[in-house]
Amino acid sequence: MYDVIVVGAGPAGCTASKVLAEKGYKVLLVEKFRMPRYKSCSGVLIKKSMELVRTYFGEDVPESAMCTPTDNRGMIFTSDKGKEYRFEQEGLNVWRSHFDGWLAKKAKESGAEVRDGVAALSCTERDGVVEVILHGEENYTENARYVLDCEGVVGTLKRKITGEVPGYITTFQTFNEGSIDLDPHYFYAYLQPELSEYDAWFNVKDDLLVLGVSVKDMDKISHYYGRFIAYMEEKHHLSISRQTKSKKWLMPHIRPGCRVDYGIGRIVFAGEVAGFLNPMGEGISAGMESGYCAASAIMGHFNDPSIGCEAYRKSTENLKSYMQRQWSFVGGIAGTFREMEI
Repeated sequence: MYDVIVVGAGPAGCTASKVLAEKGYKVLLVEKFRMPRYKSCSGVLIKKSMELVRTYFGEDVPESAMCTPTDNRGMIFTSDKGKEYRFEQEGLNVWRSHFDGWLAKKAKESGAEVRDGVAALSCTERDGVVEVILHGEENYTENARYVLDCEGVVGTLKRKITGEVPGYITTFQTFNEGSIDLDPHYFYAYLQPELSEYDAWFNVKDDLLVLGVSVKDMDKISHYYGRFIAYMEEKHHLSISRQTKSKKWLMPHIRPGCRVDYGIGRIVFAGEVAGFLNPMGEGISAGMESGYCAASAIMGHFNDPSIGCEAYRKSTENLKSYMQRQWSFVGGIAGTFREMEI
């Protein structure tokens, strides 16, 4: 019997696992992919994320998780009218696989049991105990007083529990050798509707040019990616000599009001699966903060999940408000996101 089974070894799951384990709770952290696992992400730690790492993990991000240029100096948004909005801010450029791997290692060092290559198939609460069916080489069962679901956008457990089918945005990202007339220390987001159905982006990692688009209709990836490449060639003299890798991924389609699902009984949601995601896919800070708040609520009200859920909701009010303001700003500069404007 575990006190808590945490599903998903991203920022939310690793933060929660570390916090719980170092306070003496018996924690099992499961991750369906083998670590270090890939995730299509900007890989930019904003200043808030860096501060949360220091607060929750007691040290700075190690150099082994970083890529060049290591310092990110902010984000530059281009509105649907072609106007630039610059946000100068201290940040770090990391590989998500290495960063998440380091977070999982810190959770393990704090006492959490970590199993990768293990998927959570379903969970059922009965009489104060949650039965979880896991799959490694075969199916087996583990029991816990709580399940903290941090599995991300796909949300297998949440979908089976609630019966809801979430809306997805599909991202397509390529890594390329080549050159471009842009400062590699910034992350660039393009909100023009002719370039994507959601957003397009550019940044640099270890001298590789990272270019991506996101769409609502997967069949339109090639169309919008071609348009974005042509735009970057014309505006910023993009020249690609060789594409080294391409990846598709999913992220939640955040709707007006920024709905958050906190959980049901002893099954608690945190991170993207709960609905915490800032614009342009910045889910790291929201994941870490919501994971910490969920873990704190479980510890503070271990024998009364209904009070714990309300405590969790209250502790994330500022996080949700911050997220709503961010989405409202994006709604004010791009018609694609107009419905998000408050």
